[in-house]
Amino acid sequence: MLTAISGGIGCGKTIVSRMVEAMGFPVYDCDSQAARIMDEDEEIKRAIAERIHPEALRPDGSIDRRRLSEIVFADYEALQRLNEIVHAAVRNDVGRWSAQQTSPVSFVETAILYQSGLDRMVDAVWEVDAPLDLRVERVMKRNGIGRSEVLARIASQDRFVAEERHACVAIIVNDGFEPLLPQIERLLGARKSG
Repeated sequence: MLTAISGGIGCGKTIVSRMVEAMGFPVYDCDSQAARIMDEDEEIKRAIAERIHPEALRPDGSIDRRRLSEIVFADYEALQRLNEIVHAAVRNDVGRWSAQQTSPVSFVETAILYQSGLDRMVDAVWEVDAPLDLRVERVMKRNGIGRSEVLARIASQDRFVAEERHACVAIIVNDGFEPLLPQIERLLGARKSG
């Protein structure tokens, strides 16, 4: 069974993923794997330069992630084009990875579950949630960017609303007060008995 660990930027899905991984479950990190795929695939890089902006690539042909982020988070249509370029490759990679897993439960961490189409590949969703101000504070501290840039990123992720959310959604509250481990253990226990 494949479970998505999802939620917007700054909600804490990575800490949930790390805890699950420390418990011995395999986790596919969409952000790092998408970056790897983008770095390795010349067709994707060419499409980014042509369909997004030539400045998204450095003179050596590598992706300038900071510049690419500035472009796509300021232009929703550019973000949509980037997603079109990258999502299919990531879905294919998730499918290959998932087929190789021997664990009865594996996880995929993604901030954009519905936009990417990964919702159609998973059996259940763990949605990590946190208050907006806490999310903004976390991202500002982690990424060294301003509040308005963080809010733009959150808005670009939240702009897409799925017509129909995944049927099996569990909420994990990451507000700094409610402990994460008991919530994770409860969900894993529900999986074993379900």
